[in-house]
Amino acid sequence: MGSNPRDWIAASLLPGVGPIGLKRLAVAGISPSQLFLHNPEALRLVGARTATLRAMESLDYSNSPLFERLESCLAWLEDGDACCLTLDHTEYPALLLEIPDPPPLLFVRGDVGCLAMPQMALVGSRHASRSGVANAYKFSAALSEAGMVVTSGLALGIDGAAHQGAVDRQGASIAVFGTGLDEVYPRRHTALAQRILDTGGAWVSEFLPGSRPLPANFPKRNRIISGLSAGVLVIEAAPRSGSLITARMALEQGREVFAIPGSIQNPAAHGCHQLIREGAVLVETVAHVLEPLAALLGFYAAQSSSPAPVPALALPAAEAQLLEKMGYDIADIDQLVALTGLPTPQLMPLLVSLELKGVIEPVAGGYLRCSSDT
Repeated sequence: MGSNPRDWIAASLLPGVGPIGLKRLAVAGISPSQLFLHNPEALRLVGARTATLRAMESLDYSNSPLFERLESCLAWLEDGDACCLTLDHTEYPALLLEIPDPPPLLFVRGDVGCLAMPQMALVGSRHASRSGVANAYKFSAALSEAGMVVTSGLALGIDGAAHQGAVDRQGASIAVFGTGLDEVYPRRHTALAQRILDTGGAWVSEFLPGSRPLPANFPKRNRIISGLSAGVLVIEAAPRSGSLITARMALEQGREVFAIPGSIQNPAAHGCHQLIREGAVLVETVAHVLEPLAALLGFYAAQSSSPAPVPALALPAAEAQLLEKMGYDIADIDQLVALTGLPTPQLMPLLVSLELKGVIEPVAGGYLRCSSDT
């Protein structure tokens, strides 16, 4: 167990007292309650300022906003099925504790035990292509079958597909919220979030209940996604994607970074290409993720068999020939007419059929073949 969550929650509400200062307290073995007793060493470790001391005084008054926030949070914990892990709690994730600024409070709903299991973070664009979503789903499913917990941020696009791939295999998945755990965001992922709990996963947040989905919260929570995980796999990301922030945080935390390449014609792949140029592991199959982590995780043996591949989709001869001619680069109608020798009226029904089957997708400049291998 750990010290009283009330003391940690109260300390986290103080202006000027951040994660780094509270980590110093935990390392020194000093309870945050000592701040309110004006312990000189405790005040020194957190870098207390005048505003901090004034805020401590306001927590003594039941009509102050800080006191009301504290009591509201404690009441929510008491009434609900969530728990609060503090930095000195025995179940606080060991990997997360290693980062420079671990969250002093980790609110958890679901199976706390999955936080101690080997995790892989899957991240990428909210506005993902169809092939990006398919890759997120398939890599997540394969990692789940290999015994890993899939961690992501519950956002639209890649995050949602990653969680879905894990829960569809009855695997554990961890959703790191950018809000309090009393609100699922985005709301359209409410059912998916519930499935995460139903399949032995967990919701995690450093934000107090009642915290709204502010834009600044999401880059901040990215350090938790990477900090919980042995590595970060970037599925698809543009050069300015928030996923690259997560990848760089992972590097700073000493984690492995992996990236899936894409077409040089696809702007949504350029962020992954940038990471690969900077030293990220280029990933084409799930083995490319598992093998570098073997020594760290100790659960993956070289002689173990890979997850069974998804059977290839049987296509009519005309569609299969079109797909072969198309290759893996973006091709427009004129190029496809030249490659296949088919007139446009014959070509279009084949393209529509392949698109409906999820084999190709329309992109800027033409059509792109979706990857089918994990």
